[in-house]
Amino acid sequence: MLHVNPTELNIDGDVTPDLNSYDHIIVAFSGGKDSLACLLHLLKSGVDPRKIELHHHDVDGNGNIFMDWAVTPDYCRKVAHAFGLPIYFSYKEGGFEREMNRDNARTAPIKFEEPDGQGGVKVSQVGGKGQTSTRLKFPQLAANLSVRWCSAYLKIDVMSAAICNQARFRKKRLLVVTGERAQESTAREKYKTFEPHRTDRRNGKTARSRLADHWRPIHRWSEAQVWAIIREFGVVPHVAYQLGWSRLSCLACIFGSPNQWATILHIFKDRFEQIEAYEVKFGVTIRRSGTIRQAAAKGKVYPAALNKPDLVALAQSQEWTGPIIVASGDWQMPAGAFGESAGPT
Repeated sequence: MLHVNPTELNIDGDVTPDLNSYDHIIVAFSGGKDSLACLLHLLKSGVDPRKIELHHHDVDGNGNIFMDWAVTPDYCRKVAHAFGLPIYFSYKEGGFEREMNRDNARTAPIKFEEPDGQGGVKVSQVGGKGQTSTRLKFPQLAANLSVRWCSAYLKIDVMSAAICNQARFRKKRLLVVTGERAQESTAREKYKTFEPHRTDRRNGKTARSRLADHWRPIHRWSEAQVWAIIREFGVVPHVAYQLGWSRLSCLACIFGSPNQWATILHIFKDRFEQIEAYEVKFGVTIRRSGTIRQAAAKGKVYPAALNKPDLVALAQSQEWTGPIIVASGDWQMPAGAFGESAGPT
């Protein structure tokens, strides 16, 4: 049996784990400000970087770009490279679009990268053998993940599969780090800062047992604290923030505000129309209050999308061509900081 790791209480009464007691510290890394703050907090806390690895879930399934930001995977790669850390990508085959179009079919298998033992990575595959069912509609605006299925199927389940199916994690101590903050929503306010992760098998008596804890180190942080540590390290924020988005999820997140839909229509018209066509096809809108075009009509395009064509070009690219780390004097607060909070609850 694997023993529970020692912990201590911080000033807020939250549990802080003994970071030195883990074999692997896995950061769920979206490229957004909160997952970035988690990584920087680990480094600032003196964690051995050799224990840290970043895991990014590719929502579009390593295929056609449909819902997500085209530049996000490369931004994440370059952040990992800047800090000398490994990054592993995982995804449901076919991504968001295939899962949304499931019609009396099984859910797609999950693919994930893992070390190949020779300094590179290999891609492994699991799943895709469940019961047949039908979606034929977008995830709906709800905290319930069975209705808002994108988070569960394309992120949470993908990470769990990647952890459970790698031999290198067996009989090991794992710390899974995620960046949810209480300030983001009443639902997230109720999250525990420290608990067993859903992949925990510490009481297992087989070779597949593992201790897996889940830590949300910035759960009590304000947005100001998040930007402060990013400024301290001089990390350039994802272009979404520079264009005016206040949170980084998918480009076309189902929780997007009218201003965001207006901006998407302005700079990603083809993508907007593709999503709109699916609303018509399914006869079910993303927003219960109306179509995305009706939402866009109520919003205003973010000023940076009108005035900074270089940022628009970067957002449309699959390559991050700008710097990742700049001198503290050159770091700038992005336009989206402290803006409207439109994102998952």
